[in-house]
Amino acid sequence: MGIAAVKIKLMPTSPSVNLEKIKEQAKEIIEINKGKNPSFSEELIAFGLKAIIIFFAWPEEKELELLEKELGDIENVQSVQVVDMRRAIG
Repeated sequence: MGIAAVKIKLMPTSPSVNLEKIKEQAKEIIEINKGKNPSFSEELIAFGLKAIIIFFAWPEEKELELLEKELGDIENVQSVQVVDMRRAIG
């Protein structure tokens, strides 16, 4: 099977949450579950609240549901949303 390029949005519980700690935990979870090359950016939502956007490579044959649940279990993460998933070429 191939590799999928995945984009996930993590929404923290408040603007005062340590986003770097969430990013570290998310990177560890993604890599343990066979995801590769996670990169992070932040998206301003409102009133100082920022969402974490994660891009990474994912084996197509693996379901994303377990990964979504594990990411949602990170302390101070309110929601997890798969924003985009498409087959990577190359």
